[in-house]
Amino acid sequence: METNFETPNGAREKRIAILIDGDNAQASLIEQIVVESSRYGNATIRRIYGDWTSTSMKSWKDTLNSYAFQPFQQFSYSVGKNATDSAMIIDAMDILHSNQVDGFCLVSSDSDYTRLATRLRESGKLVVGIGKNLTPRAFVSACDVFIYTENLEQRERQKRQQAAKQKMSKEEQDLIDNIEDAIESAGTDDDGWARLSEVGTALRRIDPGFDPRSYGAKQLATLVRAKRDHFDLKKLPGKSIIVVRTKDED
Repeated sequence: METNFETPNGAREKRIAILIDGDNAQASLIEQIVVESSRYGNATIRRIYGDWTSTSMKSWKDTLNSYAFQPFQQFSYSVGKNATDSAMIIDAMDILHSNQVDGFCLVSSDSDYTRLATRLRESGKLVVGIGKNLTPRAFVSACDVFIYTENLEQRERQKRQQAAKQKMSKEEQDLIDNIEDAIESAGTDDDGWARLSEVGTALRRIDPGFDPRSYGAKQLATLVRAKRDHFDLKKLPGKSIIVVRTKDED
């Protein structure tokens, strides 16, 4: 039976499968990968492929539970050969034919996924690619959207620098970061405003355990209003719609 998740306006929420080539991606960017994917839908399928008997996969092991990713074992049968790509491609096609998702996020810099991306798009699925600047142009062009990990690394550095500058606790910084990411994910107008209801949906994509009550607030609006140093909040004239935006850091 298909489960439909609805957005605040009653529309069915898009579903995304995040498939990561663990041999060809960076574990340190797992949070940014989840955030970027959440811009396009709810990541209902989260899988990482690799040879988990290899020491090179150790960095991924520490992140699996935190972000609810399922590991898939693929032994390396030949030295110097990446066996992960074939396993991931087969799995992606199985997911496609089961019609479980509306789009795919393929995390790799390997050109071997070019034909997969093309095939998924031919079937009407959104394809988001995430990889390094050295990713072959053919794979980049085969995706609807391609995000370079160098940009994600830069953003991660900026967050750490900002946290150190403001001397916030990790919990406080994580909350601010998640709200900022949710605002961007929800989609903003030219002035940076996003509907608070859609920000709430995006927040639960990023952190399924998010609850304003955990921070002493009954509602999201109350929580965001308490962070007035970081966010602006207002109600649209003549409507019951509340919008929010991140304040400039200038």
